[in-house]
Amino acid sequence: MTPGSNEGFRPIAALAAAAFPGAGHLVLGQPMRALGAAAGVLLLFGGGLFIGGIDAIDSKEDRVWFYGQALVGPITFGVDWAHQNHFKAIDTRTKQLRTGYPTETQTTDDTGQRVWRPLTADEAAAGMGPPNVKGVGRMNELGQLSCTLAGMMNLIIILDALFPATRRRESGGAS
Repeated sequence: MTPGSNEGFRPIAALAAAAFPGAGHLVLGQPMRALGAAAGVLLLFGGGLFIGGIDAIDSKEDRVWFYGQALVGPITFGVDWAHQNHFKAIDTRTKQLRTGYPTETQTTDDTGQRVWRPLTADEAAAGMGPPNVKGVGRMNELGQLSCTLAGMMNLIIILDALFPATRRRESGGAS
């Protein structure tokens, strides 16, 4: 193996691929492959978020799904952080953090914590409600699945960056 070769074990490329989809192939000097990998993973992940909403990424309520989604990289952790810290609030009855119901709105209590409270008739008439509601009719599940598949696809891309193989063209005739 020559010093400039892409063959063998490339942990730096794998770390780059884990940090951002396609970055590992960029480190390997394969920009078109990097672009294809990034586009595939990010479009599948973004499509999942579009279909299922931000609630498709939830490390607290859907931990098993989150393990697969986390393979997309830090983007997943950023989306989950935003979901946990800006879209969820405390259920006053159970004292647990959760997504709101369509008949609730988010407010702060005396201690400054975000809590859910029922909408008044005027607020309901005005169309006020929670910042997000879980998708209905399997939309949330389809979003979770798409985001998890993006993570699984990125795992394959990470492994491809970790163990690259140089393709050589034969100089004579068809193969």
